[in-house]
Amino acid sequence: MRRLASHQLRRRSLLQGAAATGAAAVALLPAGGYAQGKTQTVNLQLGWLAGNNQIGEVSAKHLGYFEEEKLNVVIQPGGPSIDGVAIVASGRHEIGQVSSSPSLMLAVSQKIPVMCFATGLQQHPYAYFSLPKKPVRAPRDLVGKKVGIQATAKVLLNALMKKHDIAEKDLEIVIIGSEMTPILTGQTDVVSGWISNTTTLKPLGPDRVDLRLWDAGVRLYALPYYATKDTIEKKAEMVTGFTRAMSRGWEYALKNTDKAVDFLVKEYPNLKRDDELEGSKVLLTFAFNANTQANGWGAFDPAIWQEQIKLYDELKQFSAGPPKLEDVITTKILDATKGVRAKVG
Repeated sequence: MRRLASHQLRRRSLLQGAAATGAAAVALLPAGGYAQGKTQTVNLQLGWLAGNNQIGEVSAKHLGYFEEEKLNVVIQPGGPSIDGVAIVASGRHEIGQVSSSPSLMLAVSQKIPVMCFATGLQQHPYAYFSLPKKPVRAPRDLVGKKVGIQATAKVLLNALMKKHDIAEKDLEIVIIGSEMTPILTGQTDVVSGWISNTTTLKPLGPDRVDLRLWDAGVRLYALPYYATKDTIEKKAEMVTGFTRAMSRGWEYALKNTDKAVDFLVKEYPNLKRDDELEGSKVLLTFAFNANTQANGWGAFDPAIWQEQIKLYDELKQFSAGPPKLEDVITTKILDATKGVRAKVG
C-alpha cells in the first residue's frame, strides 16, 4: 500500500531524522560506492518501498538512458523508518520522490528547502471504493456510510467533505489498514486506496464502484520528484539530464509495458510479474494524458498546486502558515527539457 503522508512536518525533527537514517541509507549503496570518471552518481530517494511506481526509473536504468546522460542513478528505497524528505533536505541524497504532493507543501511550510521540478503521475490514483449493493458514486453518497480510511488519509477525507459541504457527523469514519477485509465483512461500506493497487483491490470483484478523489474536486499530484533549491540551482544540468532520461524511461514503459515489467521484476525479484503487469497498465494511464500530450511527460499545472495550497490552508494544515507557490514548485527543469520530454497521451 502506498502511503499518503499528510502529517505535519517539523523542521527540527526532519533534519534530526536525516542524521538518524543516514547510516542506513548509505548502506544501501551498491558495492564499489560512487561511480568513477565523468559519470556522476545520483541517489533517488523514494518515499516508500519500491514497486511499479518505479517502472519508468527502472526502464531508464536498464536501457542505459541514465548512462547516456553520464549519470549513475541509484534508487534508494524508503519505508516506515526512513524519512526521505529529511534525507534529501539534508543534502545526503540528490533527488527524491514522494507518493503525494501535500507532503512537499507541508515540508516547505516548515521552511524545509525542497521543491518539485516534475511529477510522475498527472492525476492522483487515490479513490474510495464501494460495492454495488451500497454504491458511492458521488461525494454526497458518503452520507450515512461507514468509511474506512488509513489514519494518514484523514486529511484527504476532510478535504473531500469540506469541498462538498459534508459534516463529519453525517458519516462514520473507521480506521483500517491496507486490506479490503473491512468492506467484505460489513465493517465498512467504503474503503480507500490507490486504483493502481490492482492486487489489493481484486477481492472487491469487477463490479466495484470507484469514486476518485480527483474527480470529486480534490486535485492532487502523485509521485512528484523534488530536490533542494540549492541542487536545482547549482546542479541544473544533472537534474535536467535525470529528467530527460526519466521521460524516455516512462515513455518506453508506456509503449513496451511487458518488457518494462520484466526489467522491474529483474530489479526487484520479490515482485510478482503478473501482479505488476496488471497494476502497471493502470498506473500508466495516470502518467500520460492530454497534458503530457501537449506539454510532455512530467509536466504540471501551477494553478493546481496553488489550488492545493489554498485547500490545505483552509483545512488549517499549515501550522507555520501556508507556503508560497514559488517555494513549492519550479518550472526551470521542465522549461529546459521542453523540447525532448515525451509528448504522448
